[in-house]
Parts: sequence; structure tokens; C-alpha cells
Amino acid sequence: MAVIAGPEKTTGPQYGDDTALPVPRLTVIGTGYLGATHAICMAVLGFDVLGVDVDESKIKRLSEGEVPFFEPGLPQLLAKATDSGRLRFTTSFEEAAEFGDIHFICVGTPQQQGSDAADLRYVDSAVTALAQHLRRRTLVVGKSTVPVGTAARLTELLRRLAPAGDQVELAWNPEFLREGFAVDDTIRPDRLVFGVSSTGAEERLRAAFAPVIATGTPVVVTDLTTAELVKVAANSFLATKISYINAMAEVCEATGGDVRGLARALAYDDRIGGRFLKPGLGFGGGCLPKDIRAFAHRAEELGVGQAVAFLREVDAINMRRRSRTVELIRELAGGGDLTGVHVAALGAAFKPNSDDIRDAPALDVASALHRLGAHVTVVDPEATRNARRAHPELDYATDAISAATGADVVALLTEWNQFQEIDPDIMGSVVAHRRIFDGRDALDAARWRAADWEYRALGRP
Repeated sequence: MAVIAGPEKTTGPQYGDDTALPVPRLTVIGTGYLGATHAICMAVLGFDVLGVDVDESKIKRLSEGEVPFFEPGLPQLLAKATDSGRLRFTTSFEEAAEFGDIHFICVGTPQQQGSDAADLRYVDSAVTALAQHLRRRTLVVGKSTVPVGTAARLTELLRRLAPAGDQVELAWNPEFLREGFAVDDTIRPDRLVFGVSSTGAEERLRAAFAPVIATGTPVVVTDLTTAELVKVAANSFLATKISYINAMAEVCEATGGDVRGLARALAYDDRIGGRFLKPGLGFGGGCLPKDIRAFAHRAEELGVGQAVAFLREVDAINMRRRSRTVELIRELAGGGDLTGVHVAALGAAFKPNSDDIRDAPALDVASALHRLGAHVTVVDPEATRNARRAHPELDYATDAISAATGADVVALLTEWNQFQEIDPDIMGSVVAHRRIFDGRDALDAARWRAADWEYRALGRP
């Protein structure tokens, strides 16, 4: 049974108490988005941290003070952490094993090629590489999003490979980072989940997160299996809520209703709430799409696929919003052949305040338009370099006005603030036709229509 406790109910050691366990030294295995953020923030919180990765280029860039992805506030914290001497990086698992008291596994679990299942090769490789050097009592903590049952398998792997044997224990501490808000979500999370199999593991995790717990963050202590399920269950719920309102958008398009008004009316019901009840192009990124697919796949392996069968339709609704967007842009352009039609695509990242283009709806739409013959020019404040590398067939601009010059249709596909603040008259002076598609329900339709723009959005008249 889960135990929920704030700092006032904590029985474990507190950071800085005279009776506390020694402040643990931490390693973070994997320095991608999750790992680099975790390592930097934990060092800023006062821990000695060693970041570990097999990718020498990542280690070099981080060691030189460069964050290899865009995340607001993180470069400044990296400089603070390295200047303090509390954070450094290495490619050596042997050094990590010698250094760390607690080892956080933060490697990626992408979707397998040709399957909905999660690819666990990086998790297995990281644990295997670390285990063979573990010669003393230590705690290995999984943060990666994994299929249920992975922790039990890794526990056996650690016991078999680690020289310290059963002195090495596994715990699970799922992450809940939102890209664009990752620093705040690490330092001031809405909850901490500790999946443990002993009170000793719980105590060591409390020591590792004591500064966070001391601010009042609730702690949910549970078993390994439940901790594994928390992240995929949370992502599945959010994905379902997003796809639900987009399913209602499909109904509104068929009936002439307005999904924006519908969503606003639903939001007043406190059993439903307004968060994530926003119609539009749907979700993407490196978490929600692959997590719901992997969850459904794992449930089928366990013989309970029918329990989460709805996730297949959640995924399908989400993907249909992309194809419907292409059709609406075709309609805006006159309804015929898209060959030679100039489309300005505002956005490439899967969400604002990120340079992440994994499963990005914006780029999916831009690429589909290109395949249909359109001339597509993409602009994004942070994701252009990644987008250009993944989609060299598209054209790119440095600003929205340049992208829109001569455009037959302008399509807002990622709701960056600077796109929402564009003056319709200024943009109207450079386009070939004043036609705009609002893929994120982020623009003031009345304002754009008042400036003589033809405005279209998903699920709206």
C-alpha cells in the first residue's frame, strides 16, 4: 500500500540534521534531457554529482559548459553547478561506481523499430556496465520510463553481476518533467514517488531528496511495480484527456459546433477541469506517444490488453488531427492540388519552449504538405537546427515575417508566444493571400478576421 508523507511525517533522515545519514554522493547515468537536467539540478541543490555517458561528445559539451538541448534556465544552472565544483562528467563506469553512493539511471527508452514496445537496450546496457564495478553497498535508482516488470528483472541482473551482490539494491523514482519547465519540475516537483523494497532504500532516497522534501513536496512510498506504473498511467491519462477534446473537435466539425466553447463549458465542472482540455493539433514529443504505445503493448503481453485497449484509439485520434490539419490547409488554399502552394509553417518543435522535434506534429504536417507538392517554409525559435537535420527537404526561415513572405497559407503549428503576438496587419502586408490556419487554438480569431484574414481552426466553424 502506498504511503503519502510530507516533511512533517518523514521518518527518514533529513538533509543537514546531526542524526542524518551522510549526505550521499550521486551519479547520473545518461546525460540526455532527463539525465543532464537531473544532474545539474541536484548539484545546485548541494550534492556532489558525477554525470556519466558513453557519448563522448555529450560529455565534452557539458564539461565545457554547454547544454546540448534547449531548456530555459538550465545553462545558467550548469555554470553555477560546475563553478561550485559539485558537478563533473565522465565516460567511466568504474569511476562512477567508486564515486557514487546512489546511482540514478536516466537513459532513454525509445519505441522499438517496427514495434510498439519500449526499447530497453540502453537501460540494460547502463545497468550492466555499472553493475560489474559495484563493490560496496549502494542504491541504484531507475528514473527512466519502463514497462512494468523491468525493475524485477534488473534487480536480478544487479545481484548476478555486481561483486557486492545483495548489498546492491534497486529502487524506482519515476520522473515527471515537462519540457520547458524541467528545472522547476526537478527542484519543486508536485510529488516524489519512491518505489522501494526496503526501509533502507527509502531512507537513502529521502537523504538524496532531502532539500526537495524539506520544501513540502509530498512523498509517495510504494513498491517497485506500482512506481513503474505511475509514469505510464499519468501519461496515458493526459493523452486520453487531450484526445478526448480532439474527438469532440471531430464531432464539432461534422455538426457545425465550436469545440472551443464546448471545452470552456466542460472546464467549469471541477470533476473534469480545464487543464489539457485544449483542442488542436494534438500531442507529440519523446514521451506521450511512445509511452501509451508501450503501455498498451505491455498490457497485451500480460494478458490484460483489453483494460487499456482505449489507448489505441487515443493514439489514432491524435494522429487523425495531423491528417485533418493537412486537409484544412488544402481547403484554405482553394481545395485543389497543393503543387506550388506556398505554406508558411510557424513552428517545428512538438511544443513551445523546447527544441525537441521527436514525433512533432508540426513537422509531420509540414512534411506531409511537402509530399503533396506544397512549397513549405518552416520557422521555429529554437528547433530549426534539429528540424533541418531531420527534414532537409523543407525550407527554413529565421523569422515569421520572412517565412510568410509570399505565402498562400500561414499555419500556426507550435504555439510559441512570439507567434501568438504577431500583428495580423504586418504579416498581412507580406503574404500573397490572407489565410491562416490556427493549429493550436492559440490565436484571437476575431482579431485576425478583423484584419481581413480567412481564419480556420480544428473543430471551429
